[in-house]
Amino acid sequence: MNKTVNINLAGTFFHIDEDAFGKLQRYLEAIRKSLSDPQGSDEIIKDIEARIAELFSEKLERSTQVVTLKELDEVISVMGQPEDYMVDEEIFEDAPPRSQKRAQASHKQLFRDEDNKFIGGVSSGLSHYLGLDAVWVRLIWILLTLFSSGFFIVVYILFWILVPAAVTTSEKLKMTGEPINISNIEKKFKEGYENVSEKVKNVDYDKYGNRVKSGTSGFFDTLGSVLLTLFKIFVKFFAAILVFVAIVTLISLIISLFFAGSIDIWGHGDWVDFYNVGFASDGPLWLVSLLTLFAVGIPFFGLLILGLKLLINNLKSIGTPAKVILFVVWLASLIGLGILGIREATERAFDGEFTSEYALPAKAGDTVKLKMVSNENYEYQPRRRGRLTLEYDENDEKILYSTDVRLIVRSTTDSVGRLIIEKRAEGSDYLSAKERAQAIDYDYNFDGETLALNAYLTTAAENKLRDQEVEVIVYLPVGTIIYADNNTYTFHRNDSYYRDILDNGDEEQYLMIEDGKTRCLDCPDKDEFDSSSKDDKEEWEEDWDEEWDESGGFYIKDENGDFIKVNRNGLKIKDSDGDKVIIDTTDGIQIEATDETDTLKVNIGN
Repeated sequence: MNKTVNINLAGTFFHIDEDAFGKLQRYLEAIRKSLSDPQGSDEIIKDIEARIAELFSEKLERSTQVVTLKELDEVISVMGQPEDYMVDEEIFEDAPPRSQKRAQASHKQLFRDEDNKFIGGVSSGLSHYLGLDAVWVRLIWILLTLFSSGFFIVVYILFWILVPAAVTTSEKLKMTGEPINISNIEKKFKEGYENVSEKVKNVDYDKYGNRVKSGTSGFFDTLGSVLLTLFKIFVKFFAAILVFVAIVTLISLIISLFFAGSIDIWGHGDWVDFYNVGFASDGPLWLVSLLTLFAVGIPFFGLLILGLKLLINNLKSIGTPAKVILFVVWLASLIGLGILGIREATERAFDGEFTSEYALPAKAGDTVKLKMVSNENYEYQPRRRGRLTLEYDENDEKILYSTDVRLIVRSTTDSVGRLIIEKRAEGSDYLSAKERAQAIDYDYNFDGETLALNAYLTTAAENKLRDQEVEVIVYLPVGTIIYADNNTYTFHRNDSYYRDILDNGDEEQYLMIEDGKTRCLDCPDKDEFDSSSKDDKEEWEEDWDEEWDESGGFYIKDENGDFIKVNRNGLKIKDSDGDKVIIDTTDGIQIEATDETDTLKVNIGN
């Protein structure tokens, strides 16, 4: 049984074996005696103790573990024996008094070098890390700033804030990659001491006295401190927003995706069935939810860690193993979602079409009434919306229902009409797309006078959502009269590409089918207005202000000179006797009646 001792080494508590404690005391005392110059020896010893404490922390797996002679000997092998590193003044003249033990360079770490700083020591710190001269690094910063329109100024400030400065001797040795042992610690301390002494000797007191008197140095230092403080406040505020957004996003992802996945495992709903018929992947919903959670959540988790690091100083890292695991999981999730996405895209790569043609016993002189018919089990009013939904038919079987039906009316020189129904769908290849198109259920009815077209299409749920649609083309012989119901309006909203001769607005009117066009048989006659005299038009225009003329309305004039004009601003009526009635949305109501002797004027409103 060995006795243990609690020690405080450079501010860190350790449990150490009594034998190891005695050896450590002798080792530190031997180092103190080996120092050639007693000036600054206390600072050197503090740096050495800090390095020993750092090595102890690396070797101990947990805080309760005891430092034994084994761990101490391993630390001494790294630090070196005092007699091997005796340093005197000759070492700084490149003439070592005795051969020194050659130690391997330690791993470099990035610090800011404030001993050789121009602004914040970022460039000099990078020069040590990259093995370049500080002048070249500063030149690269300038070039990058110029070519990036000043963006690298922000990068420099971020380095200034996030990269710590090399303050202790151990940190300065880590910055240059030199071994952290007794010799280098003493050497580094003496170099710093001599630099300070040299600066004190060579300082131009008159120059600095004048600067202090002028207050220039203090002004710029204060300005720099204020700007740096404001920037730090901005960074903290930005970090707080980053943390908030990341937390809200992660919580939302976890709740929504866990709910979606759990529904797929423990129960079924209509929207889950819609997912099953909507996507080509046979992967379960919980797996897709999990992949989405990792693919989206891990980057936001990284943003959360970044925000916390900006908010909290000296925040411990989650560790390299955790970072590697998260990266591998994120990459695997992206690959999994990519495979599902590619499979989904290939399922919709080809368009298939199935066309059916039917005779339509209508000839010149016949009147064909056209209307759309809906199924009350799914929808009461016929209206083209174009979406596919999951419904149940009369036998309670799941089907896909859609109103993506396009109506086109064209003329033909044939003696009788015909009806063409084109069904379309998508698939992984042309044949599968054509099979899906053929599987679409669509029907119509013609009783010799009324052509009733289904306002919807249906297909079995196992055909899945593959952009199923129907295009109905009605060919009517020249000389046929067509009367379209109002409910056809949304189904034949076509551009010129479809060569549809039935225009929107022609509903509820009798139209004569001519070659490539229609002629309205019961529309108001517009020829009278076109044939009215120029003087009448000018008189009418003088009677109305410019606002009415520019409003895009219309007016009607009869043979007696009575006018009626309507537009979006209101209504105006004028007869040949000069009586007027004006209903204006801005000016209100104006009535003017004139007989042979008197004129009555009434204004109501504004």
